[in-house]
Amino acid sequence: MAGLLYLPRIFVYHAEEDIKKETSETFKIMEKKLFNIIMMPAFIFTWISGLSMLYYIGLDFWLFMKIFFVLLLTIYHFICRKWLLSFANDKNKIKSKFFRITNEIPAFILILIIILVVFKPF
Repeated sequence: MAGLLYLPRIFVYHAEEDIKKETSETFKIMEKKLFNIIMMPAFIFTWISGLSMLYYIGLDFWLFMKIFFVLLLTIYHFICRKWLLSFANDKNKIKSKFFRITNEIPAFILILIIILVVFKPF
């Protein structure tokens, strides 16, 4: 979750129009390391642990809903990868305001997942 919350935040600053070349190169390094060293291993571990829960607990509706939201975060994860590659190739056309808005998506989904975990409403 930390990576999904932080990477779009870096994109916000990287998408600024008055950014210098040196700063852009620093952001590229930060984005690449964050994605490859932190986010990808966490992504793999999350899916392995989630699927093992499915195996041991069975498919309760609350677990199905939680996996659905994790699937949404997975889609967001790979959309972030697409944005990362556009920055890496100096082809980003998206404004920083867009990244400010999309930065809130994983936080909203996280709140829904926490509600499902704590309260098991279904």
